[in-house]
Amino acid sequence: MTSHQTTQTMKPATAAKKLGVYLEATPAEFQEGVVSRNELSALQTDPPEWLVELRRNGPHPRPVVAAKLGVSISGLARGGVTDALTTEQIDALKQESPDWLTRERATQAEVRKETVRIKEKNAARTDQPRR
Repeated sequence: MTSHQTTQTMKPATAAKKLGVYLEATPAEFQEGVVSRNELSALQTDPPEWLVELRRNGPHPRPVVAAKLGVSISGLARGGVTDALTTEQIDALKQESPDWLTRERATQAEVRKETVRIKEKNAARTDQPRR
């Protein structure tokens, strides 16, 4: 009795998310097909030129834009950024440093500080002996 190994595949949107690229900017054959786990692994280890170029210059999806600007995705929305941005546009925003970006970066810094504080508090609580 032989077992048949089925190849696991994913939608292009899922693969694009895992690769950190904006789906609409990928080649048509990527958008229209399905991607196997082996193909995804190959794209990650030995990216083709289109993928290298997309990662370098964009357009980048919102999670990547948010990370490059040091804000949350919600912060992008509050700042009015709802579309994918290129690296050039991101750099221009950093140079301009509009009020919303400064505010959102400060908010993000506070969130990170609070997360660390809570993590340390929970670690200290688990280190204490129980009564």
